[in-house]
Amino acid sequence: MKSTVEHLSPTRVRINVEVPFDELKPDFDRAYKKIAQQVRIPGFRPGKAPARILEARIGRGPVLDEVVNAAIPVKYQEAVVTSEDVKPIGRPDIEVTEIADGERIAFTAEVDVRPEITLPDLDGLTVEVDETEVTEDEVTEQLDQLRARFGTLAGVDRPSQKGDYVQIDLSAAVDGTPIEEATTTGFSYEVGQGGLIDGIDEVLEGMSAGEEKTFTSKLVAGEHADKDADITVKVTTVKERNLPDADDEFAQLASEFDTLDELTENLRERLGRSKRMEQAAQARDRLLDKLVEDTEVPLPESVVAAEVETRTHDAVHAFDHDEDKFGEFLSSQDKTREQFDTETREEAEKAVRYRLVLDTLADREEISVGDQELTERIMYQAQQYGMAPEQFVQQIQQAGQLGVIYQDVRRSKALITAVRAATVTLPGGEVVDLSDLLGPDEDETTVEEVPATDVDGAADTADEAADTADTTAETTSDKASDKADAKA
Repeated sequence: MKSTVEHLSPTRVRINVEVPFDELKPDFDRAYKKIAQQVRIPGFRPGKAPARILEARIGRGPVLDEVVNAAIPVKYQEAVVTSEDVKPIGRPDIEVTEIADGERIAFTAEVDVRPEITLPDLDGLTVEVDETEVTEDEVTEQLDQLRARFGTLAGVDRPSQKGDYVQIDLSAAVDGTPIEEATTTGFSYEVGQGGLIDGIDEVLEGMSAGEEKTFTSKLVAGEHADKDADITVKVTTVKERNLPDADDEFAQLASEFDTLDELTENLRERLGRSKRMEQAAQARDRLLDKLVEDTEVPLPESVVAAEVETRTHDAVHAFDHDEDKFGEFLSSQDKTREQFDTETREEAEKAVRYRLVLDTLADREEISVGDQELTERIMYQAQQYGMAPEQFVQQIQQAGQLGVIYQDVRRSKALITAVRAATVTLPGGEVVDLSDLLGPDEDETTVEEVPATDVDGAADTADEAADTADTTAETTSDKASDKADAKA
């Protein structure tokens, strides 16, 4: 077999392949056997008719078609493997250019490839991250959250205030017609919490038990989504939350510590640790941005188009692929379909650019992924989707996504390698040592134990680290739940 490569652009090549017929004998044997099973010829059992009899009966054309269709994918792969500088990242467009019976077949394959990318020297990269100082207000906030978990609710005979818990009955009507699915009774709600109905917090604040008010708000779901509705809310009870005193007795109740000072210091340490995790994630994200910013990355159009298609499909899928409903949703966000398409294209280009840079970095640094690392990522993602690991593995194998997870882990490891090599500083120029959060070189795949599952969303780990900070007090109290139950 002969093959040559033409570079059509930095991201696309044409592979010209010529295969002599003497290399196709196994393909002809398989073709005759397959066709013999499908064609009934008197005097021969199925699959036993000789080649010359088959050709006499059906002609040479169907045999050649079968050989060509079977051989071309295999020969294309052989041509790719033998061309060391070709790294396809898309499906090829194949065209048969010649079938010279008894001599050769020839075809061309145009395919998008990973472009040659020149990355900057990692040792010369510097990124700045935020300070990790823990303020007393932050410690107090965490302590108050912990106290709130052990607080009690007591009915009060006064108008409701922000932070009170009210029990309410809700109903809604559009143009005078009651909306059944928008009616509920005995609903418990914290005044000022938000996320229920736009405008309801302003109405509830100052209402007393037994009082009823009607206001106008836009419905966000259901048949009448985006329509103005008359919302009627009736308060049946008002309760305030009483917090336990912040003292040594509370520390013993809510934690494993004997004094409030010990508990407070533990909260401060946890907050500091959480902020350092955010700092490490910040270094990772900003370094990735800098790598992409300082690198020229030609974009393969078919790969970008596929990314756009996937993102658009996922967005419309949430509305059962109803374009009208999707359009109504965009309108509610003050966005046109053209704006959505433009933003989706920009996000897709960014995602592809990031992946190409990280793949190039992984190659340059010779990053590999071990079975244990791949298993850990699969276990983590199965947990994220609320699935049993075995079921998750079965689904990703059926969908052909195991390679995608492998690449995600490899890219994460490549990025952590870059963070180790780069210089990380504070706003004042002081160098930050993040080595204790990045783990050993051969084992680490992500920042701390918070996996970065998607290069597209470079701030995922930072968000999860922030969630860790928000739940510090909750974690502290969970450790001492037995003690709390006993004292209660």
